[in-house]
Amino acid sequence: MDTFAFIIHPIDPKRDVSRKFPLLGRLLSERQIDFFSTFFPPVYISEIEGIRSDATGKEIKGWFIACPYTPRRMMELPEQTVYRKIIQTGRLAEKLGAQILGLGAFTSVVGDAGLTIAKALDVPVTTGDSYTVTVAVEAVREAARLMDIPLAGATAAVVGATGAIGQVCAELLADDVQRLFLIGRRQDKLEELRDRLKVRARAELVASTRMEVLSEAQLILTVTSAIHDVIRPEHLQPGSVVCDVARPRDVSAMVARVRDDILVIDGGMVDVPGPVDFHFNFGFPPGKAYACMAETIALALEGRFEDYTLGKHITRERVEEIGSIARKHGFRLSGFRSFEREVTPEQIETVRRNAAQARKLRAAHT
Repeated sequence: MDTFAFIIHPIDPKRDVSRKFPLLGRLLSERQIDFFSTFFPPVYISEIEGIRSDATGKEIKGWFIACPYTPRRMMELPEQTVYRKIIQTGRLAEKLGAQILGLGAFTSVVGDAGLTIAKALDVPVTTGDSYTVTVAVEAVREAARLMDIPLAGATAAVVGATGAIGQVCAELLADDVQRLFLIGRRQDKLEELRDRLKVRARAELVASTRMEVLSEAQLILTVTSAIHDVIRPEHLQPGSVVCDVARPRDVSAMVARVRDDILVIDGGMVDVPGPVDFHFNFGFPPGKAYACMAETIALALEGRFEDYTLGKHITRERVEEIGSIARKHGFRLSGFRSFEREVTPEQIETVRRNAAQARKLRAAHT
């Protein structure tokens, strides 16, 4: 049976540590978890079984393994120290017999986005970022449809547009919308991206380092590698859609609390083919996974045991290829989640109603 492994790590330290070690999660503070994570070895989490391709009937199995560092720890420690711990975790995957290894959350963006880790391991490695792009853009298109936002006339924004995922998301959305804001920290890099994309883009492209321009966008895809939130309630117009691909989140929890006229969705949840059992609760309903996990699984079903998505440059061709492989084996965009909860059709209807009301009030005051 072909095999894979996927590295996870604690993002919300107390909550995520509690999922495997309830007592430690209860007793230790976030800062203590950060500190002790430095000395903790890689952790075997669970075996994953029941994955079966729709196209071929092939079954595979895999494992979740954990790198103990939190995002804050990965940012604070020297890069080489972080690499060492991720490589150590990768060696655990090799011992288990994995034929391909996926890097989850911050392990996929630290340093050179997987290149150093792949060189140090015998097992091929992928960050899962290509399929993350596919699913995120699909999620934005579907959310726009549900919120009655016609894509062809819409203004969209990509926050973190110069990052590996942001660049390709921007390239794909530039085919769909009328105007696209490219938002990031460095104006020179944003202008470089704008000039490269405008050769083919349908949309008018605007480079900006100011978050305030988000108030002009109906569709926002955000994918920074910040360790704290960057999108606040005051940045957003009523009725807008925000797709948050980043982990840790880019969208402040305050948005969910005080803006009931905005649809915030996570980067896209994926149905995994077959009666899959992860034997671990990572916060999703049964049978569903993050897109980055799904890329690793789809490559194993396809028998593509090779370094797949690595480094800071992802090509559109690779994004389209993994989208096609995943569709063939039965992976599908599977509804929306927002801040760890399912988004129901009733909630979407409520957001639409509240947005219409908020727009009326705004119009009355101008």
